[in-house]
Amino acid sequence: MGTYTLKSIGNANDYMTIVREVEDGYVVRIVRDQDGYNEVKTDYISKSLFESCVRTGYLTKVEDFVEAISA
Repeated sequence: MGTYTLKSIGNANDYMTIVREVEDGYVVRIVRDQDGYNEVKTDYISKSLFESCVRTGYLTKVEDFVEAISA
């Protein structure tokens, strides 16, 4: 469904992938770079919060995910 980079401070390479859509939101997998190791968690985000994050630039859609994580 899509992968998005998360706006973060510094050179962190944090991203979020939509795993599946549910009635009022999305189940997402969030991967955060924490001092050289990845913290992975699965969470829920409402559609309204997701749309707000995209609109404000906190989330940016990644067109080619493989290219983004190797950068």
